[in-house]
Amino acid sequence: MLRIGVIGYGYWGPNIVRNFNTANGSQLTMVCDTNQQSLEKVKKAYPQINVTSNIDELIKNPEVDAIAIATPVFTHHELAKKALEAGKSVFMEKPFTYTVAEAEDLIELAAKKNLKLMVDHTFLYTGSVRKIRQLIDDDVLGRIYYFDSARVNLGLFQHDVNVVWDLAPHDISIMDHVIDTKPQSVVATGVGHFGRGLEDIAYLTFYYDNNVIAHINVNWLSPVKVRTTLIGGEKKMLVWNDIEPDEKIKVYDKGVQIHTKEGKYNLLVDYRWGDMWAPKIDQTEALKLIAEKFVDYVKNGGTILNDGIAGLNNVKMLEAASKSLSNKGAMVYI
Repeated sequence: MLRIGVIGYGYWGPNIVRNFNTANGSQLTMVCDTNQQSLEKVKKAYPQINVTSNIDELIKNPEVDAIAIATPVFTHHELAKKALEAGKSVFMEKPFTYTVAEAEDLIELAAKKNLKLMVDHTFLYTGSVRKIRQLIDDDVLGRIYYFDSARVNLGLFQHDVNVVWDLAPHDISIMDHVIDTKPQSVVATGVGHFGRGLEDIAYLTFYYDNNVIAHINVNWLSPVKVRTTLIGGEKKMLVWNDIEPDEKIKVYDKGVQIHTKEGKYNLLVDYRWGDMWAPKIDQTEALKLIAEKFVDYVKNGGTILNDGIAGLNNVKMLEAASKSLSNKGAMVYI
């Protein structure tokens, strides 16, 4: 059994604790949080699990083999480095780190210690994203033209990061997974409305060298919750509505066809209109799959979608977007 310790029992920590507590091959040993009320919740829900408010007590515990970190991003590097230096593999909440340099430091240390890093890019393990990747692998969509996502809602406002660092890591990880090449540059614009110096609305546009474009809209000030992604391909187009309870993905046999050199003049009449179909989506909880994948990764190695390198790539794009934001939408190369 892989014995897991969890640092952080705030917003996302309870979900991590619940899934590692039931994951095949793992045993949840200890939970750490500096908030005593959070620890009381742990003791009430999991009386068999030890709790502590002392981070070093958990990290140095010989009965803990690996550590899951669910704390604010500015603490990630310090906590993960302590865990790695203590010989523990690390499961990290997104985003991986606050800077590229911090991410590279952790990757180098993990390699030196022969330990594993996994970043909690949960959406990669959802049935929806796995189905989208399958459709791309099966060449159902054809060559990808664009990726367009909106992740908006009213709150939750974060005190330490802007809306880009809070919400965009999800969509960037999905974008990076379903588009087979890497973006070359990004343009980001956004504003904050409450004098905190943190943007609460932002728009990110990523440019690729093969005429693929990706756009991400993140917003803490929307009157409605929207979780929608559009992917346009040469053969078919896809809409993923994550709020939809049943038919989350709809594939449309629609597009534009150009048959001759003069075809560009006939676009108004040369559209392709076909059927729509909704593929069946696996409903297994993504965090359950990711917890079990982490256990297997630590025990057996291999390759995973969301290792330290994937986390680093995500932070590179976030850091580049932040530079563009601070320069009023100037293009920044990644």
